[in-house]
Amino acid sequence: MTRVLWSALGLVLVGLGILGAFLPLLPTVVFLLAGAFCFARGSQRLHGWLVNHPHFGPPIEDWRRYGAIRRPAKWMAMVAILLSFVLAFALGFSATVLTLQAAVLGAVSLFILTRPEGGAGPPE
Repeated sequence: MTRVLWSALGLVLVGLGILGAFLPLLPTVVFLLAGAFCFARGSQRLHGWLVNHPHFGPPIEDWRRYGAIRRPAKWMAMVAILLSFVLAFALGFSATVLTLQAAVLGAVSLFILTRPEGGAGPPE
């Protein structure tokens, strides 16, 4: 039963990751990494499919091997972070919410930007 729950959660997370590839404010790689984590505990077949997928596999492997994020993913994350803050501002969120959001998004941005850049080999 536990394996079924891990697999089901993995499917939900991968589905969110796929949506994130098309929706600018929804992350992709984070959900794919979480999905791979769940699949590793629930279904070796689904885990193998995900980590060997031609589009989803390389960012997972970059993170697993080197803790790296590819440059295009960094740029997309920064754009999404900026858009989410601008949207909150435009919707008239309170100064308290905007301050909290700025602090969290700033910390997330710092983390993303300080990761090595992934690619075909070890990051530079």
